[in-house]
Amino acid sequence: MLNLLRFREIADYSGTPHLAPDSPISGAEAYDRYIELTLPHLTESGGGLEFYGVGGGFLIGPPEEHWDVVMLVRHRSVEVFMAFASNEAYLDGVGHRTAAIADSRLLPIVPRR
Repeated sequence: MLNLLRFREIADYSGTPHLAPDSPISGAEAYDRYIELTLPHLTESGGGLEFYGVGGGFLIGPPEEHWDVVMLVRHRSVEVFMAFASNEAYLDGVGHRTAAIADSRLLPIVPRR
């Protein structure tokens, strides 16, 4: 899965106040919390974080469009991803992702043979 992520300047925990830290944090910090909670579930499902890097503006593409992070996550199949994404233990921490993200794209990709 190719993930393009744009973070909020300040994380918005209005939808999950029980996860909110004592003082405001950035969207990037909230996403770090999400990653910390998610990686064990990802590994358990047979997946992995293959790449996590800083994004920016496009060389070819809309000049106003930018992404803070580009991430490549490996899942064994779309079905395994859907099971992972509906796992109750995983869902307990997904509010950090929601608080962090201003905009995102998720593109399933498969190797070309």
